[in-house]
Amino acid sequence: MAPHSTSLCFSGTLCFTRLPPLPLFSSSTISLPVSRQFTRSIRMSSSSSSMDYVPSLPDNAIVLGCGGIAVDFLATVDSYPQPDDKIRSTSLKVQGGGNAANALTCAARLGLTSRLISKVANDSQGKGMLEELEADGVDTSFLVVSKEGNSPFTYIIVDKQTKTRTCIHTPGDPPMLLADLSQSSMLSALDRASIVYFDVRLHETALVIAKEAGRKKIPILVDAEKKRDGLDDLLQFADYVVCTAKFPQVWTEASSTPGALISMLLRLPKLKFVIVTLGEEGCLMLERASKAEVLQSQETDIESLLETLKHRKDSTTTFPTCVSSETTKLKADGIGTVSGRLFLGTAENIPTEELLDTTGAGDAFIGAVLYAICAGMPPEKMLPFAAQVAGCSCRALGARTGLPHRTDPRLVPFLV
Repeated sequence: MAPHSTSLCFSGTLCFTRLPPLPLFSSSTISLPVSRQFTRSIRMSSSSSSMDYVPSLPDNAIVLGCGGIAVDFLATVDSYPQPDDKIRSTSLKVQGGGNAANALTCAARLGLTSRLISKVANDSQGKGMLEELEADGVDTSFLVVSKEGNSPFTYIIVDKQTKTRTCIHTPGDPPMLLADLSQSSMLSALDRASIVYFDVRLHETALVIAKEAGRKKIPILVDAEKKRDGLDDLLQFADYVVCTAKFPQVWTEASSTPGALISMLLRLPKLKFVIVTLGEEGCLMLERASKAEVLQSQETDIESLLETLKHRKDSTTTFPTCVSSETTKLKADGIGTVSGRLFLGTAENIPTEELLDTTGAGDAFIGAVLYAICAGMPPEKMLPFAAQVAGCSCRALGARTGLPHRTDPRLVPFLV
């Protein structure tokens, strides 16, 4: 073993430096001591019949996604290892992953018709990924399957002490090429689509799809996790952007997140809203005002407005909430002015003993946002709904285990 390497052993003999020869693909968990499963009573407003309520689906319910897919090998450890350490995992789960695949699984469980464009190899992992997606109702007919090579996979170390996860990704080979997706297949995938979603992997293919979606006037949502090849080009087509906490300032070089959101709307004139997810702090959203809503009102400093919203939010409830401003002219010093509304959403306050794994929480949030856009939810309802879906996903190991279905009683208050 190389100097200063870390060996993570699952059974005392099997080390993390080798691919575990586990049966694929059942999303099964190897439990070493099995931790207590999360159980929780849901208080509903009236009789038990409300527990059987099945929300109706939105009329426009087809989402096309293009991006990452992988097999996740998730190992839970008591604490993250130091260099040269040898430690044991407390549990191991093998499950499908990848940003786009996770988000579309979430959308499918919420009731949308989900189509995925990506690439896997014709190996046991690739076959397992397809079977798992199909079991969740995701349309895999547009995936490219290579006869040779290996499917992408990710080692994920889940630290029980800090409630964090560390990902080590191995891309698939051969990579996806423009020639892999025929024009006819792309047009079939876009047929009747309500929205198109990109996680900015497979950016060359994504850009071709984005241009065609733009010609067909199909809305586009981009997941701006971090700077990637092709991101700037895709953002020019975006109607909606959901990004991580650090991205707005990194991309715009603004001195604050609120100022960076104004900068993004100024740089991307097609953009209707941008959401920045903030983990346990919730999320922040800036929505551009429509031309009919633009008022000749006095300018309001966005930093001051955010502080006002922070004082208005309800910090006593455990459930996600949202507060918002009126439509006004928002300014950021040295950046400019945008007419719009600012929203501050809170996250679910999950008890420490119930918070198991944050892997894929952002993908769950995006899957819920895709559903909310198709359902025509206003932001005041969309942000708490997405936060609730993300909170559900954090209560189980892996990105997909805890993803709720549309009939989950925890979601009923948001869907009635």
